[in-house]
Amino acid sequence: MSEENKMPNVGDKAPCFTLPDHEGNRVSLSGLKGKAVVLYFYPKDDTPGCTLEAKEFRDALCEFDACGAVVLGVSPDDAESHCRFIEKFKLNFRLLCDADHAVAEKYGVWVEKNRYGRRYMGVQRATFLIDKKGKIARVWPRVTPQGHAQQVLAALDAR
Repeated sequence: MSEENKMPNVGDKAPCFTLPDHEGNRVSLSGLKGKAVVLYFYPKDDTPGCTLEAKEFRDALCEFDACGAVVLGVSPDDAESHCRFIEKFKLNFRLLCDADHAVAEKYGVWVEKNRYGRRYMGVQRATFLIDKKGKIARVWPRVTPQGHAQQVLAALDAR
């Protein structure tokens, strides 16, 4: 990484992490070695953009599976919120709880935001494609939710 709290670059070793998923199971990047990992950060469960993005990953999950990729969504929401979100939209992949935003900070996506003149800290919507060896293969630093899952699939197909 170039500077502290900056996004890792393509070719960098992906920052390691262990986070609880929506069911309380611990998920570690090291436990996913040998698989491609789509690690996508989103601001909040059950909001319009986050819902659109999650539904696109849900609808394309068979294609991600066929590419040997694991999809993981990460937000500061707690397990209860994730469970409601998963149930409401029939999501078929794991959502990880980064309540203290430590992993978002490692990936450089915990940033100052400005909405209607109000400044606050929050998650910047971003996605990291991590290769089977644990290196960053691709970075989408500012994601537009619509069509994003297909962009990630195209990058997986191109490898």
